[in-house]
Amino acid sequence: MISTVHQPQLPGLPSDRPLQQLVLEVHDRLCAEYGCPIPYFHTLDPLSELVSALLSHRTKNKDSHKAFQQLVVPFPTWEAVRDAPTEQVQGAIAPCTWAESKAPRLQQVLRLIGERLNGEWSLDFLGEMPVAEARAWLESLPGVGPKTSAAVLAFSRLRGRALPVDSHHHRVAVRLGILPAKVDVGPAHQILEALLPAEWTAQQVYDHHKVLMLHGQKCCFYRNPACDRCPLTDLCPSSRVPQPQ
Repeated sequence: MISTVHQPQLPGLPSDRPLQQLVLEVHDRLCAEYGCPIPYFHTLDPLSELVSALLSHRTKNKDSHKAFQQLVVPFPTWEAVRDAPTEQVQGAIAPCTWAESKAPRLQQVLRLIGERLNGEWSLDFLGEMPVAEARAWLESLPGVGPKTSAAVLAFSRLRGRALPVDSHHHRVAVRLGILPAKVDVGPAHQILEALLPAEWTAQQVYDHHKVLMLHGQKCCFYRNPACDRCPLTDLCPSSRVPQPQ
């Protein structure tokens, strides 16, 4: 991780404002807007967080939470989920989208984890690895990409220093000019995390994820963003609010 990044200057911003300085200004303003530090919302072990993250793909939080709860009631262990008839797992996770494809994928992932760890149903060892190595281990599993690996490390009780990027975070970063529009969410993880100061703690990285996500949910909407009440209008090349000349 690096503390300074040489990037092209943004249109409409002073030429002496490096991109990382913009990221820090955005972070500070949004933390003031939404309140930092932000409490963690999960205390799950990393394997449970992995399951939760796999269920959450393209699913509303309340629905993926319901699916997770419905899964752990009839199946008290992840070994039981692995060995259950797939249609029973699919029925348990029915509240999430694409349950018919997530159920066999989840069982495939659990089978691989069981094989790799010789029946030790814990991913706590990831907390002892460098973050990059832990993410690579997770991303070697089918269906696990940068967002899921970062979520497992950051949201679980490991409290790892990893930056998840969701669609809201990505949209805000693109509109601010921090991220080129042609960069998809997956590749955006490496670019956006490289812009964060190396000395930041896991809590600060988590806060950064949360405030960008919250801003996308509450102000910088996909359609009709509320630029008139955005605290970033003077920084944003996409703002619809006229700036003083």
